[in-house]
Amino acid sequence: MLRKMLFCLYTGLMLGANMAQADVAAAQAVLAGDMRKLAFHDAAKPLPEMGMQDLDGVDRSLAEWDGRWVVLNFWATWCAPCRHEMPSLERLAADSAQTGVDVVTVATGRNPPPAIERFFAEIGVENLPALLDPKSALARKMGVLGLPVTVILDPEGQEVARMIGDAEWDSADARAMLAALTQD
Repeated sequence: MLRKMLFCLYTGLMLGANMAQADVAAAQAVLAGDMRKLAFHDAAKPLPEMGMQDLDGVDRSLAEWDGRWVVLNFWATWCAPCRHEMPSLERLAADSAQTGVDVVTVATGRNPPPAIERFFAEIGVENLPALLDPKSALARKMGVLGLPVTVILDPEGQEVARMIGDAEWDSADARAMLAALTQD
């Protein structure tokens, strides 16, 4: 009788297992290089509901990326490590169809659209979506205390990992981690 109960319990746990957590374990197993700074959470964290705008003043929401893995980068035009990191995020975004991961940037604090456009032009970034968090409301609610901070969101729009500091997001190490994380 005990054996049957344990079998049923084990089967129920396996069927109800969180696949995203299994992917997190695979991603953690391959962390190397810059990606060693990436801290995975024990459980996915919901994001606060916050409206933002794009550079054209159009209202945007992170909910637009629900159903997709997202590398969400908080940055500012005055941030030197952000300047170093941003081109690698653009290269990663260019491979979105291949990687299954979207890249979204959030300029937090005082970053007027002309300054963002100038920043992107100076470093050769042409295709990254830039959302504005002008009063740092989203950054504060998410506990972003310094820049850059990159957060990985699962397809349910929840935070599964966070990195403080810059990284080469298109490196072989980053691609291996993302491939392990997004595997079906």
